[in-house]
Amino acid sequence: MSGRFTADDGTLIVYDDLGAADAEPPPVVLVHGHPFNRTMWQPQTDALVAAGYRVIVADLRGYGDSGVVPGRTLFAVFASDIAALLDHLGIARAVVGGVSMGGQIAMEFHRSHPDRVAALVLADTSPVAETEDGKAFRNRLADRLLAEGMGGYADEVIDKMLAPYNVTGLPDVAAQVLGMMRGTASEGAAAALRGRAERPDYRDSLAAAGVPVLVVVGADDVYTPVAEARVLHGLIPGAELVVVEGAGHLPGLERPEAFNDAVVRFLAGVRTS
Repeated sequence: MSGRFTADDGTLIVYDDLGAADAEPPPVVLVHGHPFNRTMWQPQTDALVAAGYRVIVADLRGYGDSGVVPGRTLFAVFASDIAALLDHLGIARAVVGGVSMGGQIAMEFHRSHPDRVAALVLADTSPVAETEDGKAFRNRLADRLLAEGMGGYADEVIDKMLAPYNVTGLPDVAAQVLGMMRGTASEGAAAALRGRAERPDYRDSLAAAGVPVLVVVGADDVYTPVAEARVLHGLIPGAELVVVEGAGHLPGLERPEAFNDAVVRFLAGVRTS
């Protein structure tokens, strides 16, 4: 079921609420990365619904079908939107997962709303605050996207979003990823980049996490390499790490069966804990 609601500041948020509303808890909320939208999670929503879960995927403000907000969107705002969506759906606690920027938003949600998190799934993401060079880069990129649009950027990063061998070997996936990137509103993407540049460091809050955590990474991810995923995994007591072979930065699309198997196994433990 697709739905929509209005955030406190009047921004439209569009979402899908899939699976049975009375499915055994906990529901699963999946947060997409930049510059994508909720359709990137279809392989996961199909698998999780088939496994008996209720799954909620939303387009972040500025992306997909949700309202476009120019300027700067801090991660705290994205986290507040997730809390408002859970309130709208009458959900007290959920498993929250995300990939790349979506994983960082999941970390922010855990930091700011820890009582609402039943577990975390952190895919191809980093908990470290942005460096000064990184801040400058993200702000320059935001300026560029506003000036030039998304097309050139999409062409430049496709072989980093996906492992290069999957750009050629999985042409349908490459076309899907390029379509999402090219179809994103440059104003929304730029606002998120400016907010991402100001993100806090999540290592302390993750180290104190009292919930199950799954860290997933593509074996050939160049944005968040396996070595960084191992550091993230080592921060979190009791966390699980899964390295997905044959994948880059988006293993949920590049190797959906392996990614889904890891998530379903993890959630089975959360469900029985």
